[in-house]
Amino acid sequence: MKKIINGKKYDTETAVYICGYEYGSMSDFSHIEEKLFRKKNGEFFLNGYGGPMTKYRKSYSDNSWGGSEDIKPFTEEEAKDFIADYGDVETYEKLFGEVEE
Repeated sequence: MKKIINGKKYDTETAVYICGYEYGSMSDFSHIEEKLFRKKNGEFFLNGYGGPMTKYRKSYSDNSWGGSEDIKPFTEEEAKDFIADYGDVETYEKLFGEVEE
């Protein structure tokens, strides 16, 4: 997916995938998938997809909802939190340095 946000391009094909998670099956209205990426310039962004019962739902007409996909820029702090929740220690420390025990 590609998207321009505030004059900046975000592209899942050219950015580096960091980590993510998936919940439910593709046929489930509650299916959600979120992936964290890092651009060449070091900026982070989240690419998410979800069904009609998720935060990614989209209204297509009166009383009709469907799934959709979106990109959201992430701050370094948001990326740290996401990696702590869905990534592993090695990935976190590779990006942000060793963490004290």
